[in-house]
Amino acid sequence: MSIANLWSPDNWLGILLRLCLAMFVGGIIGWERQLRHKPAGLRTHMLVSMGSALFILIPLAIGKNGNERDAVERVIQGIATGVGFLGGGEILRGSQEEIGKAEVHGLTSAAAIWVSAALGTAAGCGLWQLALIGALMSLFVLRVIKELERRSRK
Repeated sequence: MSIANLWSPDNWLGILLRLCLAMFVGGIIGWERQLRHKPAGLRTHMLVSMGSALFILIPLAIGKNGNERDAVERVIQGIATGVGFLGGGEILRGSQEEIGKAEVHGLTSAAAIWVSAALGTAAGCGLWQLALIGALMSLFVLRVIKELERRSRK
């Protein structure tokens, strides 16, 4: 079996690799959120990422009639919209914790969920380099940029 066939969505090993990659890249973000004691932590991000990969793999696996690109594009639009609702719930929940204050909380958590979905989508498409680079860049933003923001407030 060649390397190209290894990542193919047509065999169980390719499917397994893509789903494991999705869980891994979602887990990178989820672990960082878990360490910061955010409600959407490791399991949530792993599931969002893997779910996105699953949604992508469905049209890839059954799209043998030549319309798979169109189907994948529609699935990506659906993932972005659907995960937006999940992120909106995170923002709403965070904003209502302190009633009486006009502050919005949870924007970064919502964005992290959205990015986890994008990373899972990349993994589901077999774009492992994009998924890994995106996960590392996300971790950089969540860790390093957060520290720079904290220092600039002092």
